[in-house]
Amino acid sequence: MHVASACAGSTILALDLGTTTGWASLVNGIVHSGTATFRTGRYDGGGMRYLRFQHWLEQLADDSGGLASIYFEEVRRHIGTDAAHLYGGFLATLTAWCERRGVAYQGVPVGTIKRFATGKGNAGKEAVLAAMRERGFQPADDNEADAIAILLWAMETRGGVL
Repeated sequence: MHVASACAGSTILALDLGTTTGWASLVNGIVHSGTATFRTGRYDGGGMRYLRFQHWLEQLADDSGGLASIYFEEVRRHIGTDAAHLYGGFLATLTAWCERRGVAYQGVPVGTIKRFATGKGNAGKEAVLAAMRERGFQPADDNEADAIAILLWAMETRGGVL
């Protein structure tokens, strides 16, 4: 885990990075979650999605009084080249933003998240969605479910430090 020198807030943020980014946060003991879409418009340049993502992060940090740490799904293998390129762009934008703002960040392997949520490291999207619903959450899709699972993992394992 990257440890920043100073953390401005106490909010924990969990992200499932992608064009539809799932997010979950713990603010003052309350879990909030949802999705944010970063599709490009017809006349947008290739970098616009990442500028929108950066602006969204800034707004989220400001609205929550500052972020203490961010956990994100660490994907090592993508099915398609486009997905890999998009993930890399979001990851670069996120880590640069964290470095600039002094926010600690940590990637969590996909298998770790799935094993935590369902007991199986190779569980499918529907299994994670069902597991989060069993815990009392109502994620709209698998992106939000993954973000909730990452947040719960971070809370229950203190970021993997037990």
